[in-house]
Amino acid sequence: MLLKHSFFRGLSMVALVGCVATAMPVAAQAQSFKAGFVNTDRILREADTAKAAQAKLEAEFSKRDKELRDMGAAMKAASDKFERDAPTMSESQRQARQRQLADQDRDLQRKNREFQEDLNARKNEELAHVLDKANRVVKRMAEAENYDVILQEAVYVNPKHDITDKVLKAMNASAGK
Repeated sequence: MLLKHSFFRGLSMVALVGCVATAMPVAAQAQSFKAGFVNTDRILREADTAKAAQAKLEAEFSKRDKELRDMGAAMKAASDKFERDAPTMSESQRQARQRQLADQDRDLQRKNREFQEDLNARKNEELAHVLDKANRVVKRMAEAENYDVILQEAVYVNPKHDITDKVLKAMNASAGK
């Protein structure tokens, strides 16, 4: 019985020493682990390349947007005029005008849909370009400053790990070149 007891005591001591020995390198590694976080939304709002992309999109689509707004205003004016004139119109005139307004409305909705699809496609292209540039900057920074991991999505990030300002500064500096 005594032999059994001392065997288990010795075994538990070996296990304890083993745990401590393996925990030490893990603790040392944890201290040298370097993590960072980049807020992608801020990059897409504040980077000079993102602002330039937004301005480019606005210039590219402003004419079509104005045409659609003008068409909508004209459609509303025509609809209001129809509402005022409908009581004095004959039944056939009223039906013809209603069909005409419905056709114009469908045309306007189709053009609005096409506009939104085109705008979204171009916006996605421009955002992809900005994100690609940001990712290149982040990768260079990670290699230069020996980061082990840089995250772009997280539920919570301690502000000391947020490197978004450094990334924005590097992106804006390279955009100026």
